[in-house]
Amino acid sequence: MPGWFKTLFGAKPASPQESIPDSLWHPLLAHYPFLAQRPQEELLRLRQLSRQFLRQKEFHGAQGLVISDDMAVAIATQACLPILNLGPRALDWYDDFVGIVVHPAEVVARRETMDDAGVVHQYSEVLSGEAMEGGPVTLSWQDVAAAGESAEQGYNLVIHEFIHKIDMRSGTPDGCPPLPAGFMGAPTARAARAAWLALLQAQYQGFQEKVAIAERFGGQPTWLDPYGAQSIDEFFAVASEGYFVNRHRFALDFAPLLPMFDAFFNPAR
Repeated sequence: MPGWFKTLFGAKPASPQESIPDSLWHPLLAHYPFLAQRPQEELLRLRQLSRQFLRQKEFHGAQGLVISDDMAVAIATQACLPILNLGPRALDWYDDFVGIVVHPAEVVARRETMDDAGVVHQYSEVLSGEAMEGGPVTLSWQDVAAAGESAEQGYNLVIHEFIHKIDMRSGTPDGCPPLPAGFMGAPTARAARAAWLALLQAQYQGFQEKVAIAERFGGQPTWLDPYGAQSIDEFFAVASEGYFVNRHRFALDFAPLLPMFDAFFNPAR
């Protein structure tokens, strides 16, 4: 059992009434205003859900990084934000993994791909985070710690990687989470998926155009991270960051997506 877990909850099993201590919770809200601004009823449920998350996951510091209680709580709380309103079994969305690896900052990952001709190409990629299908989530603590300030730009690394986990619930990430029949009036799950992807694709293509204009012709930089122009699944993750940490600005820039995201992430809204 990691030391932070014993510090946080004690060596004995926690009762259902136990929660994250005030000494950790209040500084967390002060550090991340986008959390503190949420309704009190939501914050109460987020605090309880985060505690359950902490009991199910294992944190591992890389490169000598020691995971403190406040670091674990910060990650858990932001990870739970996307699933907060997804029902009593919300944590099932994250049941395909246990480990969360935290690096002090960005890491360089070695990649290997094979082209259509069978030639293997090796290259390096600088990463702030990564979510592996059926595997752990990797995060840069530097980015996590700065999430309070970066919310103005709609950036949140934890939410980004955990949205990928939600996306992966239906298989290879493609920008569409599993949807039930009846979602936004769709008669079948297949129809719901088609409608979701059609709307997301249109917004994705518009975002790609804006990124291209900014990068190639000196146009106005996009509000959201241009990394979202890489693929539709990355756009879903990047758009979700903005939706959760700066809803007002997201509603201005991506108004067509707001009702659809509300219907999925907050169906009782």
